[in-house]
Amino acid sequence: MAAEKGIKILSDNRQAGHNYFLDDRFEAGVVLTGTEVKSLRGGKCQLRDAYVEIVGGEGWLVNAHISEYSHGNIMNHLPERRRKLLLHKGEIDKLHGKTREKGFSLIPTKIYLKNGRVKVEFALAKGKKLHDKRDTERKREQEAEVRAAVRRHTKQ
Repeated sequence: MAAEKGIKILSDNRQAGHNYFLDDRFEAGVVLTGTEVKSLRGGKCQLRDAYVEIVGGEGWLVNAHISEYSHGNIMNHLPERRRKLLLHKGEIDKLHGKTREKGFSLIPTKIYLKNGRVKVEFALAKGKKLHDKRDTERKREQEAEVRAAVRRHTKQ
């Protein structure tokens, strides 16, 4: 996605892939104040504990930490306020239906600028158990060993 023209990743949630099985991905705009946008452009955002919830026919980004803008005044924003997501009605209905299924939640994976607008990418996710995390780590290590062996073999 970073290779696409006009995209600048502001924050990435790498823990999401470790803690969840990520399924369908969605993109949404975010309703922000001016100081939030300036703070985001400075890279002052964290998505570690964030999630998306559907309440009253609207999507909300919850627990995303966007630090206060350093040159902001009394009108500065609260760092962990709920932020409204801009989604179509059909998407909201689909997401609400999916999250009602057992074990599914909506986890933000990235916040980025796309053509000057702040967007959030989030995924439909199902939590991993400890043994699932171990299996994923084991597969990653095996793939790395295979790549290293192939690299050694091609050098000879």
